[in-house]
Amino acid sequence: MKKEDANQFIKRFLSTRRQTIELCKPLAVEDFVAQPVSDVSPPKWHLGHSTWFYEALILGNYDDDYREFDKRYNYLFNSYYESAGERVQRPNRGYMTRPTVEEIIKYREYVEEKLMNFIRKNPDKIDGNLEYILELGIQHEQQHQELLITDFKYILGHNPLFPVYKEYIPEEGEGNNTRENFIEVDEGVYEIGYRGDGFSFDNELCIHKVFLHPFRFQDRLVTNREYMQFMEEGGYRRFNFWLSEGWEWVRTNNIFAPLYWHQIDDSWYVYTLSGLEELNPGDPVTHISYFEADAYARWKGKRLLTEFEWEIAAGKFEPAPGKGSNFVEKENFRVLPPAHGSVQFFGDAWEWTGSAYLPYPGFREAGGAIGEYNGKFMVNQMVLRGGSCATPVKHIRRTYRNFFHPHLRWQYTGIRLAESDK
Repeated sequence: MKKEDANQFIKRFLSTRRQTIELCKPLAVEDFVAQPVSDVSPPKWHLGHSTWFYEALILGNYDDDYREFDKRYNYLFNSYYESAGERVQRPNRGYMTRPTVEEIIKYREYVEEKLMNFIRKNPDKIDGNLEYILELGIQHEQQHQELLITDFKYILGHNPLFPVYKEYIPEEGEGNNTRENFIEVDEGVYEIGYRGDGFSFDNELCIHKVFLHPFRFQDRLVTNREYMQFMEEGGYRRFNFWLSEGWEWVRTNNIFAPLYWHQIDDSWYVYTLSGLEELNPGDPVTHISYFEADAYARWKGKRLLTEFEWEIAAGKFEPAPGKGSNFVEKENFRVLPPAHGSVQFFGDAWEWTGSAYLPYPGFREAGGAIGEYNGKFMVNQMVLRGGSCATPVKHIRRTYRNFFHPHLRWQYTGIRLAESDK
């Protein structure tokens, strides 16, 4: 790594670390420990884990002079890396009242200083592999910034006081596209996968060709108003719209509306990070599971895009995030109607696709802990595309493959409809 590249990396590293702390500033100290469900981690665990990643995967492996801040932290803040040893199981992270938030901040500062010193002293020793891992650390922390926001929302949104994280100030000229406009994409053989010199995850690599039949996609996300029609026509009570596993999920968990929706008297309200608000019918519907997205599409006589169709459609009509894209940097912390001229592929809500999360042809896992990042999760999950209002804009790209189990909905997840000729 050249010295100027090392300095540039340190600048980006510190900027990313500061952003994590900034996102946590509106929290009370009591908020840092809560874990209402196993999918949500306590905010202070995120602070520790994103620091542990640099310590365990970089400093511990490459800096011979490094001394651990606290040997016990490897057990506390390892997430799922079997190669890194034993760990606190995910559902039990909320039991860790100690270390305190103050102690974790000191841990962050210690690792930051040691990593910067290592890079400054050894730029000539940083080869392509280590350079990738350093960049992976930043990308990993950006993922946890998004998880912090969605976990804040779950923690605060299940508090009966519905606390405010940040007041919302509406932007001027917010869009309100309510047309049912579908855009055609021609049949053809297309290339899928990441191509370029920048960063990508290993699950985006292995460029390969796919054949796509002609299809059409809606030029915006589905709105609350449209989803309410599905509900009013018995969408949650009619089995014929649901996959078998989805119907069982609805009945077992008494699901009757998207997450964070509350019916008070005859009106619908929704919890946002600005508190409980009356539902805006024109906003895109969000916090829904794959099961709900698929059922809604079936009710409409449509379907979801496959992940390959999504990638090609985005490449033709919105190949990269635009000025109107709603990402975390705008600090809206909510989905919004599309800005003028936007087809809303990037930001606002992750879009469920109809594609299972599987390896691309030729995919090979790397050795060690890095190989555990993506590959071992390629089963029983569905792919999402596009990013959300909680995603850092520099983290997303057209080939980015997110993935979750089909029943999960604590992320900002939404629906885009598609159709094909019969």
